[in-house]
Amino acid sequence: MTISIGDTLPEASLIRLGANGPETVSLHALAKGRKIVVFAVPGAFTPTCHSSHVPSFIRTKDGFAAKGVDEIICISVNDPFVMQAWGEATGATAAGLTMLADADSSFTKAMGLDFSAPPVGLLARSRRYALYAEDGVIKQLHLEESPGQCEISGGEALLAAI
Repeated sequence: MTISIGDTLPEASLIRLGANGPETVSLHALAKGRKIVVFAVPGAFTPTCHSSHVPSFIRTKDGFAAKGVDEIICISVNDPFVMQAWGEATGATAAGLTMLADADSSFTKAMGLDFSAPPVGLLARSRRYALYAEDGVIKQLHLEESPGQCEISGGEALLAAI
């Protein structure tokens, strides 16, 4: 079942690199009592994710902050080392975006948004989407039809909708 507007985000243990190495992050803890944006990509360093999706949220970060968004979180089915390197390479980390790994794709599967494309080496990856949630409840959900597109899931489109 695919997650929908009005649903509560599923509990997830995601991973990021902290000062002492990999650390588990609870999505519910990040969302509790806060306004968050979550966007997910099929893979770090992949063309559309790298050149369109992440930059769209860097460009719109101040606009989201002006609307009361506490945190912008990027999730990908990758390991935390890749997510850290990608955040540094794109400028996302310097811009204040939170880069989290869904290493085993359990969050992506709980959202009902997983897909595989074996010919290009993408297995159990996330569909491309962006969402806005208040206290863990999804208020806006922008899901792309094709993993190679970043139109309705880009930062500008989500910002205009909230």
